[in-house]
Amino acid sequence: MHKGFLKTAALLGALAVILGAFAAHGLKKVYTPDNLQVFETAVRYQFYHVFALMAAGILYASFPGKLLAWAGKLFITGIIIFSGSLYVLCYVKYSEMSLNWIGAITPLGGVCFIAGWALVFTAVLKRN
Repeated sequence: MHKGFLKTAALLGALAVILGAFAAHGLKKVYTPDNLQVFETAVRYQFYHVFALMAAGILYASFPGKLLAWAGKLFITGIIIFSGSLYVLCYVKYSEMSLNWIGAITPLGGVCFIAGWALVFTAVLKRN
């Protein structure tokens, strides 16, 4: 389980760098400042939770169990839902499509992040 988290974190981290560079160099010319700020928020939270996923993978070696396994899964799910919905929302606004409701699922990703952090805390606490 922990190696899978570390591999996934590495891939999602590389993707965050690519998307951040894309925003800074490509999207800056075509996105509005507000839309660019939303995109940058998505990249920032993706990066934060790449490190959380790495920590869950590393901690799993010392604190193996379902709690850390679920924490890692929630961090991955949170990245997909939170950051992913913001990326899609930016594209929708740029392309003037009428799918603005996609932003309504973003908080579900935030809940996944919060739950993941709570499970990391609980997993470490239970081992004392």
